[in-house]
Amino acid sequence: MNLLRGKVVIVTGASDGIGAKLAATLRERGAKVCLSARNEGRLAAAAGPDDLVIPGDLTDDAVRRAIISKTAGHWGTIDVLINNAGRGSYLAPSEEPVEEARALFDLNFFAPLALAQLATPHLRRSRGSLVNVSSIAGQISLPWLPVYSASKFALAAITTAQRAELRREGVHVMGVFPGYVDTDFQRHASGTAPAVIAGNRRFAVTAVECAEAIVTGIEHRRNTVVTPRAGWLLVWANRLFPGVVEARLERV
Repeated sequence: MNLLRGKVVIVTGASDGIGAKLAATLRERGAKVCLSARNEGRLAAAAGPDDLVIPGDLTDDAVRRAIISKTAGHWGTIDVLINNAGRGSYLAPSEEPVEEARALFDLNFFAPLALAQLATPHLRRSRGSLVNVSSIAGQISLPWLPVYSASKFALAAITTAQRAELRREGVHVMGVFPGYVDTDFQRHASGTAPAVIAGNRRFAVTAVECAEAIVTGIEHRRNTVVTPRAGWLLVWANRLFPGVVEARLERV
């Protein structure tokens, strides 16, 4: 049984990487997809003929409002919001300009929060799903992605709070914590990744695999998705032996 057939789904950051593969996977499941991202050309290339495409900068409130109003106006409802857009920063805490840190939080935390607030009335009516794509860096502070980790920890925390608020009204809230996904994340991030990180793709999953894990999580209304599943080992090691994990990460 196809649980997403006919459902209206918004995907942010949908021009490439995980977002583009999410749109394709949802389309295969029969969903009605709205794609949003800044790059209009790539967004159009990632979209199907029946998709709704809304380009723009998610840190702009007018763009966020347009995404929600145009999607609801086009299809009459919103069943799923996937907050996937985000970017990284490899700059050290002592070097990251405060304005750059604010801009990172604007995209990685405040934009998803604001979009969720706009979408919540629709999700309450549809008893739909709110999905926040955090990162394994939102469970374990990665010293080579310090401010990015902080923004993803914030997103993970608000996801838990949103679940507590909306569960009683039938809204499903899911946090997603991808590990190393084979995308252009490093190219779009500020600063430069350490050589050992930049060149090590041994444990990477593809964007297709990550998208499939997210969509399956929505279908089964799971609270949390960690992909690859081996990432749970690192999460639990950090919870049980934080000092050991921190010491190992500092050597990277």
